[in-house]
Amino acid sequence: MKRVLVVGGANGVGLAISSVLAQDSETEKVYIVDKQGVSAEYMQPKFQCFQFDLTNTDYSFFDQFCDIDGLVITAGFGRLSLFKDIEEQHIMNSFNVNTIPVLRLVKRFYSKLESSTPFYCGVMVSIAGFMTSPFFSVYGATKAALKIFIESVNVELEKSGTQNRILNVSPGSIKGTSFNNGKTDLTVIHDLATEIVSRIKAHDDLFIPLYDEVFKDVLERYHNDFRAEGLHSYDYKVSSGRVKI
Repeated sequence: MKRVLVVGGANGVGLAISSVLAQDSETEKVYIVDKQGVSAEYMQPKFQCFQFDLTNTDYSFFDQFCDIDGLVITAGFGRLSLFKDIEEQHIMNSFNVNTIPVLRLVKRFYSKLESSTPFYCGVMVSIAGFMTSPFFSVYGATKAALKIFIESVNVELEKSGTQNRILNVSPGSIKGTSFNNGKTDLTVIHDLATEIVSRIKAHDDLFIPLYDEVFKDVLERYHNDFRAEGLHSYDYKVSSGRVKI
């Protein structure tokens, strides 16, 4: 990947991926687009930063990135809360940041994806998009939509004859990110970011970190009895202290 656009790259996993790319000798430029700027302590010579609000209806801003051969979308947020306690505005904001921008950006660069020329694409989704996730009903819904979208488009790409694919990265909770109002720690996320970049370069279509160690059994339980697994997930979140009811 020579010129990569990282949307949501100012902190967390997006910043870690941007940093890994910037350290790659093949990479010439990393365009970082985020609602906020990159902190001076994290800046690298290959970074070129832009501020843009993804809820904006006009996406012509992205026309300037016609030279990219890679697109990574990591923007997103979530909040652990019972659905009854979530405001209607939060529902709208969640889809307008987590979901709709991915579809719009993939659409804008689809000719590159469908081309015979290598184009690399990865999207941060979530394991919450694969299963029942109480306290994460809205967030899970935004990510479940992405899961189906990516799977469907990847079939269309395969049928078109290209080798290019969209990588669905679906982790559980990630330490060292600012996802839940935490502080980014690149040393903690570096190995994960390196693995994500490697899989994007390989044109993989799905990466679930800790699949064998954790999520293989969780997903199996979910498919066997989604009701029971949903109840288990609810109790687990309460007992872990992550939520208060």
